[in-house]
Parts: sequence; C-alpha cells; structure tokens
Amino acid sequence: MTIDIPGYKSIEIKNIVLDYNGTIANNGILIEGVAESINTISEHVNVYVITADTFGTVRKQLEDVNCEVSIIPKEKQSEAKLNFAKTLNLENTVCIGNGRNDFDMIKESVLGIAVLQEEGTYTKTLMASDIVCKSIIDAFEIISTPNKLIAVLRS
Repeated sequence: MTIDIPGYKSIEIKNIVLDYNGTIANNGILIEGVAESINTISEHVNVYVITADTFGTVRKQLEDVNCEVSIIPKEKQSEAKLNFAKTLNLENTVCIGNGRNDFDMIKESVLGIAVLQEEGTYTKTLMASDIVCKSIIDAFEIISTPNKLIAVLRS
C-alpha cells in the first residue's frame, strides 16, 4: 500500500504493529469491530499484535483473527516493542498504541498513530504520534482510506 502525501512524503505501508490492551482491547477483551477490521486490512498489509498480555487473554481473543501475536516480557516493554518493529523495517511500518511503552515504536515508525480511548493515552506518546484517533476503528479507517490520510498529513 503506497500513499503519496503532498508536501510531506510518500509512504509505503507493508506492516502494522498494534499494541493490545488499551489499543485493540479493553481489560483484555477485544473491542467490537476490531477482529473484522484486522481481517480486512490484513488483505493488504501484514498485521502484528505485540503485548505483555497483562490479562492472559490475547491468544484466545485473537484466535480467528488474521494477525501474528508476539508476547513480550513484562520488563523493558518499550525497548521490546521498538526492537520488534525494527525487525519489520520501520520505514514501512505503521505503529498504533496508547501507552508509555508504545512511545518509542510510535515515534520511530513511518507513521505513528496514538488512540485515545477508555484507558487513556500517555501524553508523550500522544505528542510523538503523527496522528491521534479517538478509536482504533477510526485508526483502521484512516489507514484504509488514503484520501483521509492525505487530508490529515499534507502541508
């Protein structure tokens, strides 16, 4: 998926890295509409979910969803998330999250999206993002609709 953004840059999106809790799940339960959105967008890009799996529910919640799940240790999560995104090539990877441990991957990715939902968003993560969305469904919509992405990022 390649998107030319006037006055900004051309973005080739091959991967999306998603934080789990607070981003695509609330209290360990997948947010309504997320499974369908991931299955739709995964027809065009690779989708990865990275989490410490605080509630122990990620594998069950995502068993019928077309994404790869990576469970990281509870220590040094920010570093683990950034290192994971780097293995995919940050120049082609969109990172979406809300927490302090999402800051580095959002800041370094080709397109960082912070979501502000029930759990809230770490202020520095919000400030490091390229785009802020009020829900994960809105974030999927903006990525899937290049004209919306262009409207937000063009100069």
